[in-house]
Amino acid sequence: MKLWSKDNTDTSKLVEKFTVGKDREFDILLAPFDIMGSMAHAKMLASVGLLSESEAEELVKELRNIYRQTLDGSFQIAESVEDVHSQVELLLTQTLGDTGKKIHSARSRNDQVMVDVKLFLRNEIQLLVEAIEPFFALLQKQSEKYKQHLFPGYTHLQLAMPSSFGLWFGAYAESLVDDLLTLKAAYQVVNKNPLGSAAGYGSSFPINRTLTTRLLGFADLNYNVVYAQMGRGKAERITAMAMANLADTLAKLSMDACLYLNQNFDFIGFPAELTTGSSIMPHKKNPDVFELIRSYCNRVKALPNEIMLMTTNLPSGYHRDLQLLKEHLFPSFQILKDCLSMAGLLLSQITVKEDILNDPKYRYLFSVEEVNKKVLQGVPFRDAYKQIGMAIEKGEFQYSPEVKHVHEGSIGNLGTEQVRSMMNQALAGFGFAQVRTAIEQLVGD
Repeated sequence: MKLWSKDNTDTSKLVEKFTVGKDREFDILLAPFDIMGSMAHAKMLASVGLLSESEAEELVKELRNIYRQTLDGSFQIAESVEDVHSQVELLLTQTLGDTGKKIHSARSRNDQVMVDVKLFLRNEIQLLVEAIEPFFALLQKQSEKYKQHLFPGYTHLQLAMPSSFGLWFGAYAESLVDDLLTLKAAYQVVNKNPLGSAAGYGSSFPINRTLTTRLLGFADLNYNVVYAQMGRGKAERITAMAMANLADTLAKLSMDACLYLNQNFDFIGFPAELTTGSSIMPHKKNPDVFELIRSYCNRVKALPNEIMLMTTNLPSGYHRDLQLLKEHLFPSFQILKDCLSMAGLLLSQITVKEDILNDPKYRYLFSVEEVNKKVLQGVPFRDAYKQIGMAIEKGEFQYSPEVKHVHEGSIGNLGTEQVRSMMNQALAGFGFAQVRTAIEQLVGD
C-alpha cells in the first residue's frame, strides 16, 4: 500500500526497493510518534468540522489500540506496505472503513514524517539527558573522593604542573553541563510543531495548528509552512551537533583513561574483569571498553558533517535525500547511551594510585610553584622565572611537593556545588514534565 498510489500506477519493483531502502526498519521506531500525531490530527479535524465527533472518537480509540501494539512489539509494517504512515492508515481503514480513509485530510506525508521525527528526537534527547544525569553524579562523587590525589598535568604531552584526580573527574562533570546546554538548544529547535504545513505550502482547509501544538506538548509552532518543511534536515543537524559535543567529551575522557592505564603512566587501574587480555601476552589488561567508546564517539562526531553534506545545495521543498538522514542519526542515540553506561561502569570501579608525585621524575612539575613563591617574596615574576630556570639547567633545582591552590576551580577549591547548581539549572530548562503530561493525556484519556 502506498498513500500516493492510483489504480493505474504500478512502480517498478527495483525502483520501489531502492526508494524504500531501510525505511521500514527505521519507521518502526517512528510508529508510536506517528500514531500520536494522528491522534492529535483527528481531534483537530473534529474541532474544525472535517470529522464528526463520533468519527474522531472512533479513530482515536483505534489509534490507541495500535499505539499499544507499538509498545508491546506486535506492531509490524507489512512487506507490501511502503511506510509507517501507510500501515497505520491501512489498519484504520480495515477496522473503520471510510472513517479510516478520512484521517489523511489536510495533511501530507511530508508533515507527517516531520512531526514523527521531531517527536522521536524530542523523546530521544530526553532519554539521553536522563542517561547523562547519573554519569554526571558519578563524576562529581569521584571528584570529591579523589580530590587529594595529585598526578601530573600535561601540555603538549610534556610535564606541566600538578593536577589532581579531583580536577580530572570534575572537569568532565562540568563539560557535561555545557554538553547539556547544547542539547537543550537542540531540544528547543525540535520542540516546535510542523504539523499542518502539509506538503510545505499549507492547506486550504481551516485547520487549527495551535490545537495540535498543545495536544502534542510542543512548546510552539513552526509558523511559516515553507520553513517548517525546510526544517527537515536542519533539526537533525542541530541535534547531531549537540550529540557530537557529548561524544567529544566521552572520547577525550576515554583517551585519558587509556593513557593513564598505560604502564608508563600507571596512574589508575580497573578490576581484571573489566579489561581484556591478549592471546599471547599473559600480562595484558587492555582498556578495550574505553578504546571502543573513543571510536564510537568519534563516529558520532562525524554525524553533523555527514548531515550537512547530505543536505548541501537542496532548494526549499521536500526531497527524497532527506529520507537517508535517519540511518546514522537514529542509532547514535543508543550508541551514546551505551557509552555513558559503560564509562560509568568502569569509572565507578576505578582505583587511583596514591603519592604519584613523590617520584622525583615529576620534580619539574613544581617549577611554577617555586617561581610563585619567589614572587610572593617580592621578586618580579620575570626575574623569578629566570632564577628557577637557571637552577633547573644547573641541576640545582630545589622544591617542595606541597601545593596550595585556593582560587575557584583549582585543586583546593573544586567548586563542586557550583557546578552541580549549573547542571540543575540546565536540567530545569528542558520542561520535560509539561511534555509528559500532554502526551499522557493524548494517548491515555
